[in-house]
Amino acid sequence: MNTGHADLTRLPILLEPDPTRVILRPFLSAPDPQDLHQADLLRARRLIDRVLAMDAMAVEEELEATLHEFGARHADLTSILAERYAHIRDLLGLDEDPIQERRLLIGAYFSHEYSFQSAALFNPSIVEHPDQSGLARDELRFAMSLRATGEGHISSICFRSGIVGGAGEIRVDPPSHFATTPRRTSAARLTDSYDVAFSPGTELDERVIFPITPPQRNGIEDARFVRFVEDDGRATYFATYTAYSGREIAPEMLRTDDFRRFSFVPLRGEAIRNKGMALFPRRIGGRYAMLTRSDGETLQLAISEDLQVWNGTNEILSAAEPWEFVQIGNCGSPIELPEGWLVLTHGVGPMRRYCIGAVLLDLHDPSRMIGRLRCPLLAAAGAERNGYVPNVVYSCGAMVHEGNLILPYAASDTSTRFAVMLVANLLAAMV
Repeated sequence: MNTGHADLTRLPILLEPDPTRVILRPFLSAPDPQDLHQADLLRARRLIDRVLAMDAMAVEEELEATLHEFGARHADLTSILAERYAHIRDLLGLDEDPIQERRLLIGAYFSHEYSFQSAALFNPSIVEHPDQSGLARDELRFAMSLRATGEGHISSICFRSGIVGGAGEIRVDPPSHFATTPRRTSAARLTDSYDVAFSPGTELDERVIFPITPPQRNGIEDARFVRFVEDDGRATYFATYTAYSGREIAPEMLRTDDFRRFSFVPLRGEAIRNKGMALFPRRIGGRYAMLTRSDGETLQLAISEDLQVWNGTNEILSAAEPWEFVQIGNCGSPIELPEGWLVLTHGVGPMRRYCIGAVLLDLHDPSRMIGRLRCPLLAAAGAERNGYVPNVVYSCGAMVHEGNLILPYAASDTSTRFAVMLVANLLAAMV
């Protein structure tokens, strides 16, 4: 069985799910009372009445026990509980309780811990970190997004950082013990566009973007981050991802300058109807370009004037080899090389075996393919074959540094690993 190109080196780095990392989620959640069922409202009011009936000493004792048991698991638990109380107060139209301890206890009763990566930590993408200070000449700091999956198969976006050296060696920073979700900074009632921000003191690996809108109810899946550079040199990070409601999918986009503040941008048009959209890292001929697919069997190119409306596609790649007969798609945004646009692909073959491949597109006309691998660049081998979805390798984005392709990839929809290969060897292997 082919396990990948002979010049590809798998690194001994393994990022696995960690059930000890938890975020605090609302126990009763809705941006507006009209979005709640009457039965939920009545139950919430009965719960609050029970807390209001407690005497001050009982409130103090229960809150003290709660903070003692959960305080070490969250960076600022009291602030989170106070914010949660304020949301419930406004949601239910409560009078402000004069006792701070009772307010915090009500916040605790309407909160719960969620282990956001207890089941899987996979489908990574990697980009240049906005902070490149304090590094050696041949080093690059990276920011990596991952799809984290917890109870109920709900997916969110989490992050890790690290450094890649000139010879392709990789050091991944250890994660913080804490994790947190952002605060909404746009209008109180959600529309199809909104903003969120993390507290200034949080580290990148503490930040978790959790589903918030009805289309995202069951997950934010497979974020493909790209560092997009405008003609004047300004850089912005975009990510295309799949919102999953539990029944339907919807391609969506977010943007950020610093990985602390994020804007969610709606996508529209005929080309916005399937998974796996990947934005090119710069304009081509003055317009935005995106890889997309509509049928699972071809890779297509879409063009837009404004980033939000995408109409019409041109087919640029179809399944040609047995390992990609079932399905073909991209594994992240194109990477610009002097020789052309390097696009990592995924193909599905017999027994639903996923492999990673590669193609090269013309630099000035990316609708024209100028080379492709006939055999997989990477296929699951050994322990990589075992997991939530067996026999799958997949990536949402790679990068090139000092002539090396840095490829983070998911193994069987469970964990994340790394591989490295000289770009020159990859191009030489293309037909």
